[in-house]
Amino acid sequence: MKKIINTPNAPAPIGPYNQAILTGNTLYTSGQIALNPVTGELVLDSIQNETKQVMENMKAVLEAADMTFENVVKTSIFISNMNDFTEINAVYGSYFNATTAPARETVEVANLPKFVNVEISMIAIK
Repeated sequence: MKKIINTPNAPAPIGPYNQAILTGNTLYTSGQIALNPVTGELVLDSIQNETKQVMENMKAVLEAADMTFENVVKTSIFISNMNDFTEINAVYGSYFNATTAPARETVEVANLPKFVNVEISMIAIK
């Protein structure tokens, strides 16, 4: 049985999807971009601030499912410019314990929703 996870502390979906789905003990999140959930505006002033907003949105989704970044077992990072990898990785890494960090892939893509620079999705297990 699947449980829909939605929280006002992360941006509302901009299409026919939910922020996350919990099935059993496994949480599958939709990709998050740097939309500020309060203002609805994109945070694009720097790649660091953009990535931080993405991670804060993801934190809110995890919390809505009674989880933390410690529960995350897999992440997917999509970036529009691989030259931003070092800055994105530094912000992303600050949310995880290096010894228990999840598996991950980082992929450069041609475009992302709303032409943002980074989108991240996660799988977490209770």
